[in-house]
Amino acid sequence: MPQYFKIGKLAASTGLKGELVLQHSLGGKTSLKGLEAIFLEEKKDSFIPYFIQSAKIRSENETILKLEGIDVVESARKLTPKEVWLVEDDFKKFAAKSSPISLLGFTLVDDEGREIGEIIEVIEQPHQVLCTVMVDGKEALIPVHGESLEKIDKKNKKVHVIIPDGLLDIYR
Repeated sequence: MPQYFKIGKLAASTGLKGELVLQHSLGGKTSLKGLEAIFLEEKKDSFIPYFIQSAKIRSENETILKLEGIDVVESARKLTPKEVWLVEDDFKKFAAKSSPISLLGFTLVDDEGREIGEIIEVIEQPHQVLCTVMVDGKEALIPVHGESLEKIDKKNKKVHVIIPDGLLDIYR
């Protein structure tokens, strides 16, 4: 089964022909040139492909999409606000290497070298990034910012951070 990565959401419909505004966190302007399909999660771990008819840049983090079969505003509105996912190969192609979202799939490692878990979600905030990892079957939010980030090892797909005392105990 392919691995999917969340890149943003369909924030709104625009125009009269069923176009949609994709708000993404791919780390820069993109028209998604060459991308055939986006995926929407209908139910847990069940992804439905929507094929892209056309796409154009709207701003730094927004792209206007025209999807096949979505030709009127009412159809487009039914798809908002749904999260948008890409398969792993497409994600790697379109996510900027310097953007926080490119850390998806990396392993979070604490300052003592213990692996905490795989980063399954990246939440960007004004002064920090929150990485979601699974700790003992629960989602844990780990802050990553200038003072807590030790290094990013892209070759081995590891993010080394200093985790505040007691933070992981909350999730255990």
